[in-house]
Amino acid sequence: MKILISNDDGYRARGILALRACLEGLGELTVVAPDRNKSGASNSLTLDMPLRVAQVEEGSYFVTGTPTDCVHLAISGLFDFEHDMVVSGINDGENLGDDVLYSGTVAAAVEGRFLGLPTIAISLLRPASGEPCFDAAARVARLLVARLLEDPLDRRMILNVNVPHLPFEALRGFATTRLGHRHRSEPVLPSVDPRGRPIYWVGPAGGEQDGGPGTDFHAVAEGFVSVTPLQTDLTRHSALPDVERWLGKVRA
Repeated sequence: MKILISNDDGYRARGILALRACLEGLGELTVVAPDRNKSGASNSLTLDMPLRVAQVEEGSYFVTGTPTDCVHLAISGLFDFEHDMVVSGINDGENLGDDVLYSGTVAAAVEGRFLGLPTIAISLLRPASGEPCFDAAARVARLLVARLLEDPLDRRMILNVNVPHLPFEALRGFATTRLGHRHRSEPVLPSVDPRGRPIYWVGPAGGEQDGGPGTDFHAVAEGFVSVTPLQTDLTRHSALPDVERWLGKVRA
């Protein structure tokens, strides 16, 4: 069993180091991750310049690109062997609701799915204060990866996992959830650079709008590990008849 590990926080991030350590013994591990923080990179591929790869140590590499680049390279020719699974994380911060559309951590898992492998993305909620502790999330990651190896799910699914920032013993269990929904993001933050020219920072994500029972927001708030099955088919199938009727009245 060959497991590919990636993330969007960079190859030196504490989360990916914890993930690699916790998966030891479950298979042959290979880390291919960005050379720096690429949070928010979503599913972007680098097509306007070549990518460079450097080996950090045995079984660990960094790429001068996005999380999607990392997984794409690793599966599509960087190595002379095939991987069996992609595990992405442990992300420093939650990926709940709309976050999955922007998350590089989730995107790394999605790319693995596009290339035919079972995949899982794991994120740790940020603590109210202080530094994050990845111990509980690492133990959760090992349990879920071991379960996937023992009893595989449909490989067309991506599992999006969010772990509350609690000691492992304080977690209340696992909850199967759907994605919630956030309010619109906060306004951009204008500033100026050292030369007095205007610059802008993207504003913080909005708070939860749809966060009731059954959602990933609700599960983690109640102390459960949220496990949301994702799919890559974005078609709104229920709207197909409405759109067909609407198009029938379009006059050329």
